[in-house]
Amino acid sequence: MDDALAARRFRAAMDLFEVGVEMMRQNLRRQFPEADEKEIAARLAQWLQERPGAEFGDCEGRPVASPVPLSLIPGADPVGGKAREP
Repeated sequence: MDDALAARRFRAAMDLFEVGVEMMRQNLRRQFPEADEKEIAARLAQWLQERPGAEFGDCEGRPVASPVPLSLIPGADPVGGKAREP
């Protein structure tokens, strides 16, 4: 596989990740209509870290610790793990 193809595939994977995060953000807004953006961001960060239904990954094999970096989550604090002001 050449570098350009690998780069396109990686970009596509990152785009899908971002779409998935935004879909979950909208889902959380529907589930918790009274929540402000700070609470939604905190719930989103928690969901990404715990991964309900896929706690040990998305496939069979040996469980490996690999949390999603909070720096990838808009509104999350990568140091304290709390939501920051948007």
